[in-house]
Amino acid sequence: MRVVITGGGGFLGLKLAKALLARGALAAPDGSETSLSNLVLLDAAYPESMPTDARLEVVRGDVSDATTIERVVTPGTGAIFHLAAVVSGAAEADFDLGDRVNLEGTRRLLAQARRCARPPRFVFASSVAAFGGDLPPVLDDATTPTPQTSYGTQKVIGEYLVADMSRKGFIDGRALRLPTIVVRAGKPNAAASSFASGVIREPLNGVESVCPVAPETGVWLLSPKRVTQAFVYAHDLAASAWPTTRTVNLPGITVSVAEMLEGLRRIAGASVARRVRFEADARVQAIVKTWPSRLKTPRALDMGFRADPDIDSVIRDYIADEKIDVVS
Repeated sequence: MRVVITGGGGFLGLKLAKALLARGALAAPDGSETSLSNLVLLDAAYPESMPTDARLEVVRGDVSDATTIERVVTPGTGAIFHLAAVVSGAAEADFDLGDRVNLEGTRRLLAQARRCARPPRFVFASSVAAFGGDLPPVLDDATTPTPQTSYGTQKVIGEYLVADMSRKGFIDGRALRLPTIVVRAGKPNAAASSFASGVIREPLNGVESVCPVAPETGVWLLSPKRVTQAFVYAHDLAASAWPTTRTVNLPGITVSVAEMLEGLRRIAGASVARRVRFEADARVQAIVKTWPSRLKTPRALDMGFRADPDIDSVIRDYIADEKIDVVS
């Protein structure tokens, strides 16, 4: 089977690629398990170190470019994982960039998927940024999306496009609303949620982290390990598991910044936790305050998706996965 990952050079895209290569098979459009013959990554940039595998094809390009998409999504493509996006802070700062990549890129990708020989399974990475405005203290599966950012709006539009094209039988789509992913390895990015990883990642590496939100700020989060598992699990679920609603809120845990630092203290020591300094940033605060921090996700749990048990497990998994030698 030919499988495509957009955003394949990013943190989650590479984790997913490595997981698929190790697994070696996925459910085909008809539900039968089929070996992975060709894994195509599409992104604008890649890290210097990439996996070496005869099944892997790396394409450098823009998801909103029609010629590139035609090259990547060929008629024989059986699965598409659409992770490419301009992140929240960048999409808010540059409306035209977010519109081109997050909206037009998704439309072009879906249009090309329609040309596949058989309707491919299409996994779309959406976000809890779909919610905003006057929200209840705890959201549930019946809460209506009312995004308050361009990024959230673009994600909700993508969800509806995936649902409509699935209804028409052009694709077999499933959209996952991702919590904030913690801990992201590497350098900070332009996402408004970047602080949630930074307050753990930088101190463990012996570097000061500046947190732009208050200690009591709550975050609905999920670890990279769990979200990678969710992408594969969502793909392999039968179409009957997505009867009318093609979007699901993934389970997560609610953790305040103060609780993250307390977990960091328990695992790495007080001197490490003290490397976080608070410095308010009104722009980031304005975005983050529109996001939900508490959700009930019975549908996802019933479908078999799982959250992390606690923040300590998230931090320990990060240290183990990234082989971090804690600088105390």
